[in-house]
Amino acid sequence: MKVLRLVLLLLALTLCLSPLSGATRPNIVFILADDLGIGDVKIYGGDLCKIETPKIDKLAEGGLRFTDAHVNASVCGPTRLAIMTGRYPWRHQQFQRGGPWGFTGLKIDPEKHHTLGDMFQEAGYKTGYIGKWHLGTLMATKDGKTQGETNVDYSKPLKVGPPQFGFDYSFILPGSLDMYPYAYAKNNVWQGEITAQKGWSAFNRVGDAEKDFEDHEVLETFFDEADAYIADRKMKDPFFLFLALTAPHTPTSPGVNWRGKSELGVYGDFVMEVDHAVGRVITALKKQGLYENTLVLFSSDHGPASYAGNTLAATYGQIHELEAAGHHSNGPNRGYKFSVYEGGLHVPLIAHWPKVIKEGTQSDALVGLNDLMATFAEIAEHKLNKTEGPDSVSFAKILRNHNTGTQRSHLIMQSAMESYVIRDGDWKLCLAPGSGARGIWGNTPTPEKAWSEAMTEFGERPTREDLQGAPFVQLFNLKNDPQEDNNLAAQHPDRVQKMVSVFKDQIKRGRSTQGPELQNDKKINIHQRLPPPILDKLIK
Repeated sequence: MKVLRLVLLLLALTLCLSPLSGATRPNIVFILADDLGIGDVKIYGGDLCKIETPKIDKLAEGGLRFTDAHVNASVCGPTRLAIMTGRYPWRHQQFQRGGPWGFTGLKIDPEKHHTLGDMFQEAGYKTGYIGKWHLGTLMATKDGKTQGETNVDYSKPLKVGPPQFGFDYSFILPGSLDMYPYAYAKNNVWQGEITAQKGWSAFNRVGDAEKDFEDHEVLETFFDEADAYIADRKMKDPFFLFLALTAPHTPTSPGVNWRGKSELGVYGDFVMEVDHAVGRVITALKKQGLYENTLVLFSSDHGPASYAGNTLAATYGQIHELEAAGHHSNGPNRGYKFSVYEGGLHVPLIAHWPKVIKEGTQSDALVGLNDLMATFAEIAEHKLNKTEGPDSVSFAKILRNHNTGTQRSHLIMQSAMESYVIRDGDWKLCLAPGSGARGIWGNTPTPEKAWSEAMTEFGERPTREDLQGAPFVQLFNLKNDPQEDNNLAAQHPDRVQKMVSVFKDQIKRGRSTQGPELQNDKKINIHQRLPPPILDKLIK
């Protein structure tokens, strides 16, 4: 009897010590949509969603749905940087120059910064990256000068691409689907004959393209690549696959098999093809007998673009036409891509792992996509060193027990214009008086208008310290005011200063987690990229 009790005690201790008990190290697939709003997914949007997303909904019903998940920026590049490094994007300095669009230079030095690919390789995983890259590359050029629109030598492989960031296998589009060059690179080698000039709907950016490249075939190409990667049973080690979709980012170009599927129109068709990606991955995992012990996560890199919709050309504020038809891509939230508001920063996050996660569960814990580094490391049983993932907090324990409280007390985010956002529990502080986004695509109020009104209200020439309080900031209580209608900054100056102090401390320490102080790559100013007329009025 004593022996039995001892065995049971040891078993209980083992279960307590292991955050993900009962599972060998899983395969991990992370699916990241591009410009998908939280209201584009039926299980999140409810009656505000007029698009059918059965595969994503089923993933959530069979797993865990987060209700307070956020990106670190309401624009593509910085979000992807935070995901890849577990470090806030505003700490980084552009590493190398490049050209526009898909020719952008390296955002970080792969020799200096630790990435998800590096971490998984160190943990003994095989690593794959398929889809939109948008973290910068180093391309061979004909003239030896900085890569750009006219001088890339496509006969030579990329000098730096996903393999240098820790990925054993990669098949990428360098930028977004409306950013040339329109060509794939497989393990850094350009595919096909890049001899054409092409452009697509939306912005119709015409540039270098592979002669057979078609925008409406890209998603299906990525699906096929993912199927093949999962089917490669030569991999004895567990694998990590990052599947980065190009949709529903413009150009709105669903595949031929998806046209006319949605009653909402072509935008709905494109979202339904995104939904199909989840189904393809689950089918491939089941076919290879990998379903039970594979963690599948699904999310988006930020909220919806206000210029996207059923008109193929990018059109100012056309998302309001979808709203008039009853579909709200941003769900019940205010604002869109590029802004400081929840419509740009609040995203779906679903975790599905049959062997571990209880079906149909929900977590209200605050998480950021920068937390994937620490979460994946814990799941892979790999210890990060003290300089790695300095802004990443693991939510692995929540996967085992959805009632586990949040491990994160604060989260820093930003708009496209680097107007910063600080979360502290239910409180949200925006260090800008307006949307933090240029008004050319439909976010309101515009920075120019908001700053002008704030300056008038203040009534005198402000110091930079004055800019850290009302009327130059916005404070919301998301529990009581999820639509961010009521700015409480003037009523709670102490709360504002407390949250500003948290941000300043995290800037000073070069990290937001425990550990030795680190250096940011550049000087961080709380107020950045103000409209020039406002800068002129500041006291130096």
